[in-house]
Amino acid sequence: MFMKTKAAVLREIGRELTIEELEVPPLKQGQVLVKVLYGGLCGRQLNEMKGYYGYDKYLPHTLGHEGSGIVQDIGPGVTTIVPGDYVILTWIKGKGIDAAPCQYRNARGQVINSGQISTFCQYSVISENRMVKAPDSLPPAVAPPIGCAVPTGFGMVRNTLKVNRGSAIAVFGVGGVGLCAILGASLEDCAKIVAVDLYDNKLALARELGATDTVNATNTDPVSRIKELTEGKGVDFAVEASGVPRAMEMAYAAVRTPGKVVLAGNVKKGETISIDPYDLLFDKKLVGTSMGETYRNEEISGYAEMYLKGKLKLDKLITHRYKFEDINKAFADLEAGKVGRSVVEF
Repeated sequence: MFMKTKAAVLREIGRELTIEELEVPPLKQGQVLVKVLYGGLCGRQLNEMKGYYGYDKYLPHTLGHEGSGIVQDIGPGVTTIVPGDYVILTWIKGKGIDAAPCQYRNARGQVINSGQISTFCQYSVISENRMVKAPDSLPPAVAPPIGCAVPTGFGMVRNTLKVNRGSAIAVFGVGGVGLCAILGASLEDCAKIVAVDLYDNKLALARELGATDTVNATNTDPVSRIKELTEGKGVDFAVEASGVPRAMEMAYAAVRTPGKVVLAGNVKKGETISIDPYDLLFDKKLVGTSMGETYRNEEISGYAEMYLKGKLKLDKLITHRYKFEDINKAFADLEAGKVGRSVVEF
């Protein structure tokens, strides 16, 4: 028998999500049925809804790639988790089978596509390798960022840049990922942490999470200000997490030579950046990142433990919680710069 679930579906680029009732199909090899507790909102989904990545051949489809939930059932071949397990849902591949994407159907029999993970559903069919067992004491509402924002933001600082104690770092764009980079920089003992954004409320939150200095780019040139704060030298490292080409260029310009810049923001399809390549000859490095180079379940478990030990301030990071029926308002608030990281409660 088919069970039913409500899910947020993207039917058309540039339109709001529609909440629909879908039929959940029988589980296939490596698939897991999860009752979703909370799903985290990420700028990547907003960009996808707005069509920044070009033609979307999977429409209509579900969304969401970080969350928390309880395993309800497992498909053939699943060995890493069992029904009843409390899990962090993540788009980062870990242990277990990389299962085929799920396809739901609505009441009319229309196929609704899904990836290996979707967290904007009450009940979701997710690939075994996109979940990690969570400590029972980890609050479900703070777990979602551990599936994406934390390993990407903190991971860039620790794994990609490999910052050293006492160094200076600038973070351009302090949404969820940028704020996690600031958290990471603080915990890695960076001496100067400069947050750059367009919204004063997000800059104030960045200070709460460890930024030593803030720059509002609407009224101050970030590069000049960063040079002032570093005696004209520039920072040792920079993270760009805004997805704005000009911010990427400024992040590169704000770093001294030698130094290192990591780009994590998602630009619109076709957009480019322009830099002066001369400093590359003298060991200034410009790199991308693959989810903060977080590849192991143990790293995600480690972030959960850091929260439980009081080191990772996820309660401050998550500034807003929304009911599932208000998911479109949640995305509107995200686009308007009103939130740090937000979650939807099922």
